[in-house]
Amino acid sequence: MQLAPFQQLFATLNLEICYIKRYNLFFKNLIMAKKDKKITGELIFGIHPITELLKAKRRKLLTIYTIKPLPKGWKQIEECLPKYHVPIQYVARDVLHRMAGTTDHQGVIAWVQLFPFRKKFFDPKKQASLVMLDGIQDPRNVGAILRSAYCTGIDGVLLIKKKAAPLSPAAIKAAAGLSEYLEIFLAPSTEWAAQELKKHGYHLYLATFDGENATECNYKKPFCLVIGSESVGISKTIYQAGTHITLPQRSPDISYNASVAAGILLFLIATKSGNL
Repeated sequence: MQLAPFQQLFATLNLEICYIKRYNLFFKNLIMAKKDKKITGELIFGIHPITELLKAKRRKLLTIYTIKPLPKGWKQIEECLPKYHVPIQYVARDVLHRMAGTTDHQGVIAWVQLFPFRKKFFDPKKQASLVMLDGIQDPRNVGAILRSAYCTGIDGVLLIKKKAAPLSPAAIKAAAGLSEYLEIFLAPSTEWAAQELKKHGYHLYLATFDGENATECNYKKPFCLVIGSESVGISKTIYQAGTHITLPQRSPDISYNASVAAGILLFLIATKSGNL
């Protein structure tokens, strides 16, 4: 009976060592993959992102990292698990914290295939309604806009590689995983994207403070709504590239959050243009 506390201590230590080994091995493999430029996967976290990834069936689930007892909402993931074998690694919660770089993982992280970004530019006949994120910095705003884009029936999204938040695990979490259903194109720059949109015949509607009342505008397809960054708004280089639209507000010295403004405009344009 006197050895029981020591046995419990050793068992705990062995379990922690096992967790650390798994954690270290994961990141060792990730670092090696980066050096070899052969990264074939990425992390996502949260119940909804993993569930929607499985439902969308656009990319493969490679490994799941979770805790015991299983987190709330695990049943949603379990019901969608594919027929092929998916390794499930049980680790300590603090290991998940370090892997995700946040505590907002809901007790589950997945290693999945890279997001299938669109390689060909949009066709106005097939993708008549687009939204472009011009320098959005906050991944939560990126995710919220993607979520609204899906809900309002937008056909495609343009993200910018330079000086903008990427489609990160945090952004996918903020989108509740609905980004898995969207056609997303990565443009090298805002200027390049605007030029291509104009060349393909898209009407650009830029969210600004000096534009036409957005509730009264006659939106024409094919169109692309452009949402500027949180700090400076629409980039100067494309400021004259399209029609300026403005959401009414009670005072000119305040403004909507970027993702809130995007959500309102997307809904407004969707109802006016027949998307909804």
